[in-house]
Amino acid sequence: MSERKITETEILNRVYNAADHETLMSAYRDWAAHYDSDLLGRFGYVAHIATAKALHEALKGVTEARILDAGCGTGLVGEELVKLGYRHLDALDYSADMLAQAAQKAIYGKQMQADMKKRLPIDDDRYDAVVCTGTFTYGHVTGAAFDELVRITRPGGVIVFTIREGAYEEYGYRRRMLDLEMADAWELVSFYDTPYQLEEGNTCKMCTYRIAS
Repeated sequence: MSERKITETEILNRVYNAADHETLMSAYRDWAAHYDSDLLGRFGYVAHIATAKALHEALKGVTEARILDAGCGTGLVGEELVKLGYRHLDALDYSADMLAQAAQKAIYGKQMQADMKKRLPIDDDRYDAVVCTGTFTYGHVTGAAFDELVRITRPGGVIVFTIREGAYEEYGYRRRMLDLEMADAWELVSFYDTPYQLEEGNTCKMCTYRIAS
């Protein structure tokens, strides 16, 4: 394989600064085949491991839970969940190219291409849990997407997600999280900082909520 002449900054700038659907899809199309090696090898990405552990703790090890990996990318979180014994996993992502990479891992049941800025093609109360890692960040979906995750998670179910440090306030995530708490849509289980990419030394917020019964 020839050496790629693209820097980390160039890769992430294309993703985080995409101005429209086609630009973002093009960025992910070009990145999909190298996504895992870049994140894990070059960037020192570790948030997928922390997220899987957080969900495992919230579910108290009930491995029969029906889980949606929202914004699944190439399936890094799904792989970690399989290691922990979970088998009932579905995948959702905005990028068909990312979903194609995830499909090669043969860890998901249903795979859906959908935009988290819109109503998802999923019934109410469908899942016992939703996990969403690396999606609530710069240039992606806003806090309004939390409403759909709440809708598709059953009462008493859990939602675990990361928010990239720096985007937490700027993109309205904190405000919408608090609004949903005040509306008794969900209740906070845990909230803490955890490493995101070791090579960059950056962090993310790890958030766990339980849907109101």
